[in-house]
Amino acid sequence: MRKRPFKQIDVFTNTPFCGNPVAVVLDAQDLRTDQMQAIARWTNLSETTFVLPATHAQADYRLRIFTPVRELPFAGHPTLGSAYAVLESGMVNAGQATLIQQCEAGLISLTRDKPADRLWLRAPALSTTPLSEAQQASLNKALGVSCIRPALRIDVGPVWITAQVAHGEHLLSACPDQLAIQRISEELNATGITVFGANDDRAGFEVRSFAPLHGIAEDPVCGSGNVCVAAFLAAHGSRTPYEARQGRAIGRDGLIAVRYLNNDIEIGGQCVTCVDGFLYG
Repeated sequence: MRKRPFKQIDVFTNTPFCGNPVAVVLDAQDLRTDQMQAIARWTNLSETTFVLPATHAQADYRLRIFTPVRELPFAGHPTLGSAYAVLESGMVNAGQATLIQQCEAGLISLTRDKPADRLWLRAPALSTTPLSEAQQASLNKALGVSCIRPALRIDVGPVWITAQVAHGEHLLSACPDQLAIQRISEELNATGITVFGANDDRAGFEVRSFAPLHGIAEDPVCGSGNVCVAAFLAAHGSRTPYEARQGRAIGRDGLIAVRYLNNDIEIGGQCVTCVDGFLYG
């Protein structure tokens, strides 16, 4: 049996057992795709990642990202957590201020903000498409709470139907219909639905993400979903930096920082290691 370095990192928090966990297999060179998928199914986390040598001259490493049921071209919290893992393990020089991750979505730039103890990623290019009136009506019914603006289908690698409700408290008390969300996701070829509403506390917004089509009833703290929230706000004329909270509805409170750089969106967060050891297989 092969002994592989393995870490589990909580992302968007510096408190163990909060935020969103990602499993990181740090030596995946000889694993087949079906073996990676089997490991991701076994960890049963929203994402499991596999670190490989880069094949692009500019990249520090290559990353493959899996949900329990399929591979993703890009995801936010796995990108930040995996970067934290390769830095902590010494696979990449811990003194580097900038990292380049190679993934199916292309090259992802990451920066370290040591004073704030945060890692930041620059999101890949995205595209937005409006929903039809019938699709919007189905979405409102599935969420159990009405949107205050028309929702958008936003493709950032993962595809999130992104919607805004009046207030974060409405969102925290909502009980969405998972089967209806799955049907909408299938119809629109989407990863799932990300919903947000304004908060009254330090974080400007409350966020929830639902992806039953990927075997994830609710993602604790979703990086790509928060990229889509930022894109939604930018589409409505707001490009002010802010922080968002996600995960409180399921006991996994996380804090996501968002900023805009020219036409790019960057999201940042803290990370903490909860498991450090080996995977055998």
